[in-house]
Amino acid sequence: MSALVDPVVPVFFLSDSTGISAETMGNALLIQFPDTKFERTTIPFIATVEHAREVVAMLDGLMDGPVTPLVFTTAAEDVVREELNCTRAPLIDFFGMHMQRVESVLGMTGRREAARLHGVGDVQRYNSRMAAVEFAIEHDDGQSLRALDRSDVILLAPSRCGKTPTSMYLALQHGLFVANYPLVDEDLERSELPAAIAPYVERCWGLTTTADRLSRVRNERRPGSRYASMDQCRWELRRAKSLFEGNRLPTVDSSAKSVEEICALILQTRKIRAKTAERVRRHQEENPA
Repeated sequence: MSALVDPVVPVFFLSDSTGISAETMGNALLIQFPDTKFERTTIPFIATVEHAREVVAMLDGLMDGPVTPLVFTTAAEDVVREELNCTRAPLIDFFGMHMQRVESVLGMTGRREAARLHGVGDVQRYNSRMAAVEFAIEHDDGQSLRALDRSDVILLAPSRCGKTPTSMYLALQHGLFVANYPLVDEDLERSELPAAIAPYVERCWGLTTTADRLSRVRNERRPGSRYASMDQCRWELRRAKSLFEGNRLPTVDSSAKSVEEICALILQTRKIRAKTAERVRRHQEENPA
């Protein structure tokens, strides 16, 4: 007799724009169900009633299957949203749930345009985020040490600890200029920060993980190598921890946290650091030597 297997719940994120908002808000709810397996599908740019009807037909067809799908939508266009709401599948309409309430509080009618959902209307903010993404790409994995003085955050960690996705999320979602630097054996054998990074210690964060997870991730890239061995992973993580502690760097363990959670911790620490620096500055102004 075969063991029972928990069903995988199909989840759909629908949008008449990129789908990023639907994914973000939907996943914020799904993360509360860690024991449930989800199969996620994003359907962006549902710009016409005809396309919406095709999506509804597909969702309705799944209602006859063994597992009921779950649907999240942030469609802003009224005609598209109304069509999507015709599905028999359980649908959570983030836009429809909240837009009328916001309009009521503000005493005015919103434009309900799909493109505005991701801030395209705010050109300055959009351009600043794109500049941050370009900076993150240029400074990924220590490829460039140019203009580190422009960085808001510098991530330090051994290879494959989650530096790149964290950098890209902070850039794209928060417009921060993020550089990330891989700690190699030569760096880990010393107690000081790498020379190029040391002047910016107040902007540095350390990322770490578990040796077991790091070894598994590295084995996917280089199976059976010294790079992926448990002994090497343990040594690198132990030395990295010592380096972070010795230089008083805030550290985030990426082994059991999502990228969103890691970034939230970094943002929170940045605020605390900024407030502390401001208090020190004011104290020095009020109490000159």
